[in-house]
Amino acid sequence: MKEDTTDAIVVVSIHVAKASRLPMRAVDRGEAETGVGLVGDRYHGTRHRHVTVQSLEELRIAEEKHGSAIDPGLTRRNVTISAGALDRKPGARILIGATIELEVVRDAAPCKLLEDTLGRNARLALSRRAGVICRILQGGTLATGDDVTLIPRKNTPTES
Repeated sequence: MKEDTTDAIVVVSIHVAKASRLPMRAVDRGEAETGVGLVGDRYHGTRHRHVTVQSLEELRIAEEKHGSAIDPGLTRRNVTISAGALDRKPGARILIGATIELEVVRDAAPCKLLEDTLGRNARLALSRRAGVICRILQGGTLATGDDVTLIPRKNTPTES
């Protein structure tokens, strides 16, 4: 069965922070290093938390629960994609552009700093909607506008 490609998923924003607790800053492009992380980001060089990814579609649901707008730049996630429900199972893949391949490690729990920036109950609204933590299996240049393909993890017979 051929996938419907009329609503292409793309990277809409990229954010990095030089250290924990420092503000995120938007960039138009960045370098994703295989097995290391995004150059210039606080997670660069960590073992499994190379990059975080969130979906605007899931943020819109969180906004309804929160009762106000949620700026993707304030969620402390690195990459925001235009649409799609992210598979939170370890092993799911996210392909970005021509070369980048990410592997989901786990669900990204909403950060405690969100209450300060987004207001009361932001963490509750973002629960299970705050994106995923990934490791970089194949690096490359990441840019806004890059095409994104979401590849869910296949269940094993014991998980079905």
